[in-house]
Amino acid sequence: MDRKVILVTGGTGLIGRAIQKIIEIEKTENEQWIFVGSKDADLSNFDRTSKLFERHKPTHVIHLAAMVGGLFHNMANNLDFFRKNMQINDNVLAVSFQQGVSKVVSCLSTCIFPDKTTYPIDETMIHNGPPHPSNFGYSYAKRMLDVLNHGYYEQHGKIFTSVIPCNVFGPYDNFDLQNSHVIPGLIRKLHAAVENESPTFVVMGTGKPLRQFIYSLDLARLIIFVLREYNNIEPIIVSVDEEDEISIEDTAKSIAEAFDYNGKIVFDTTKADGQFKKTASNKKIRQLLPPDFKFTNFKEAIKETVQWFKTNQDIARL
Repeated sequence: MDRKVILVTGGTGLIGRAIQKIIEIEKTENEQWIFVGSKDADLSNFDRTSKLFERHKPTHVIHLAAMVGGLFHNMANNLDFFRKNMQINDNVLAVSFQQGVSKVVSCLSTCIFPDKTTYPIDETMIHNGPPHPSNFGYSYAKRMLDVLNHGYYEQHGKIFTSVIPCNVFGPYDNFDLQNSHVIPGLIRKLHAAVENESPTFVVMGTGKPLRQFIYSLDLARLIIFVLREYNNIEPIIVSVDEEDEISIEDTAKSIAEAFDYNGKIVFDTTKADGQFKKTASNKKIRQLLPPDFKFTNFKEAIKETVQWFKTNQDIARL
């Protein structure tokens, strides 16, 4: 069997670290895994991207690298998110093609879907209308990966595809209060409230928006599955089930429970909620997965993430 050399861009981040952990458990003889981060190369620079690929000579690529941030960071920097991610994505796919990579799996996001749509959303609906205006820069840049994938297939027959995860959380997340996504931001905030013995835990927004959250280790398993088993350029949603959708308010309560916090949860309704919901259907990947595949229980995953943060603040992104 031919040996695969799998390069993971963004390999030192949340999802990359999760893939590393799963690979340690489920290592196969014919795969060599290489995880690279921003310190290894600036992927927005074509020459540096090319040299990175020349050095490692990958046969397969999992492309996770991106400029990312939470709602408020996106709202303030839409142009930067668009330009930087367009540069990164174009360089990674162009170099993959030039250097003979046989398969690329890129990571998109459910935020790319139209703001005004019917639910649940599925893979056929990506380009049906504009995304939510709060993060249009990031969303459009990610959508263009799907356009690139189709272009490389139509002109060159390349199997460049993409996964579309729902909101991801877990160990090694970005817990920076200004730039984090909702769960790591709430964990960081509540940790500070506990340390300061604050009687209130303030959550931005109304708490009413609904989200599907996937534990990073579950997402890692699904991405590895797609790399090994899915050979279609059409994107595929990798999400928890529709019935696992949860409000921000209940998410905050689960985090408070993980901290054994008994104070009052207060919602700052002067802050923006962002998109109210973006319920995604995972029917396509469910039809491909073994019937016994199970997602980690949400509260258990929250507890594991909180415990990781409490014991790893020396290496956590704060």
